Amino acid sequence: MPGPQLQTTAFVLARQPSGSDSFEQLTAFSAEQGVLLCLMRKAKATPPAPARRSSALRSEGWLDLFDETELWLESSNQGRTWFIKEHRLIQRHDGIGRSYDALRAAAALGSLLSRNPVPDESRKAVAGLLRTTFAALAGGGRPDIVWLKALYSLLRDEGYPVKQQWWPQFSPADRDTAAHLLNQPLAAQTADTATVARITRRLEDWVHAETEVRLG
Repeated sequence: MPGPQLQTTAFVLARQPSGSDSFEQLTAFSAEQGVLLCLMRKAKATPPAPARRSSALRSEGWLDLFDETELWLESSNQGRTWFIKEHRLIQRHDGIGRSYDALRAAAALGSLLSRNPVPDESRKAVAGLLRTTFAALAGGGRPDIVWLKALYSLLRDEGYPVKQQWWPQFSPADRDTAAHLLNQPLAAQTADTATVARITRRLEDWVHAETEVRLG
């Protein structure tokens, strides 16, 4: 008897060995379900053309890190893990892989969401944050600023008093710099890397000291 089935749109946050030669484990984030642990069958050699399925739902190649994809899932253990029956790629952010710093920033956001539960009411906003962050990194946006913006937005939108408690710690000059980094588009940013690193470190230190959020 087949187990629970699910159709959803999700972002691939991480890929890990599953302990099986036949499957790979993926961590995905869905606006409807939050974090999902999925098993995907490892790709085999492409069959001859007559043997290929013509179904509109056929899987389109492999799934890569940071892909946005539509998934058709089935579970044999009441949703603790899900087997990927079919998938349809929506958006691949392969530009992220061309830069080590972009890859590190995207992985940091993926790890943050994998480690920390996201309330039901915040999941849609988080999915939107993943979409804009991955697109910015794939498009060549400065990874240090993209990470700062993503972390601040996540904390603010989840109700942490980041503006009330973190913001007042700055001198007026640093407050102006932080405001520009957080509020202006990437194309308008001119801050040097040392300045961005200092502002980001202070935000991460505040997270460690004042919240239960696990940054990794």
